[in-house]
Amino acid sequence: MSGLFGLDAFSPKEIAERVNNVGVAKVHLPVLSVLMLGILAGAFIGLGGLYFVLIKSDASMSFATGQLVGGVAFSLGLILVIVAGAELFTGNNLLAMAWAEGKITTSQLLKNWGLVCLANFIGAAGLALLVFLSGHTDMNNGAIAEQYIKIAQLKCSMPFWTAFYKGILCNILVCMAVWMAFAGRTVIDKAVAIIFPISAFVAAGFEHSIANMYIIPLAMLEKAFGNTAVSADAVTWFGFLSNLVPVILGNLVGGSLLVGLVYHIIYRRNIGKS
Repeated sequence: MSGLFGLDAFSPKEIAERVNNVGVAKVHLPVLSVLMLGILAGAFIGLGGLYFVLIKSDASMSFATGQLVGGVAFSLGLILVIVAGAELFTGNNLLAMAWAEGKITTSQLLKNWGLVCLANFIGAAGLALLVFLSGHTDMNNGAIAEQYIKIAQLKCSMPFWTAFYKGILCNILVCMAVWMAFAGRTVIDKAVAIIFPISAFVAAGFEHSIANMYIIPLAMLEKAFGNTAVSADAVTWFGFLSNLVPVILGNLVGGSLLVGLVYHIIYRRNIGKS
């Protein structure tokens, strides 16, 4: 028995094998299961976004403190995805490893990404509607609603290439969090592995497509039906798509190419060829 009580972390090479095996299993899940798990993941990430915005609405904190504490709070989303079980588009970019090894086909890969991304949107936007109807954003004298609109305004007016590169950087950290969570054997192991990279991407202001599927629709609801007077001229469906397209593309490059395929080359490229 290696390690204390057999609870030592999996090695990077073992993680690569586990990620490949899980990738194969994911593409063979029934469509209904994928959709339901994807809806859950969208809602889970939205809950992390809710936690983040709640903290950012406190004007008494310095910028750095708000970003750091908010980032730690946002980690709730991926912890729920990993521990409770759900299908997250950005994390599933690691399926590129199984694809590169020939264990899944291109059509299976794209089908999974498409279904999961759609389901994530349903879950995230659905949570946004529930949160709006609950009156949650009226807390702190409406500062929470104002914060949603301020954040969404920045996102929707962001230049294409800025959003793209922020999407790359975000999903490098997200997929590294997922990768390291595969090393853990306990809930505490997985949570610790997740918190640091996720809080780092949030604190740095990088762009996560699924989080934006929660934040921007909620800001749109506040703009249309809320009482806040904060400027929100860019918070429209066009602004939403102008953010989402480059962020999704950036997330794909960061997660599948710069994490998944890099680790494939390191640990799996010659598997089965000797």
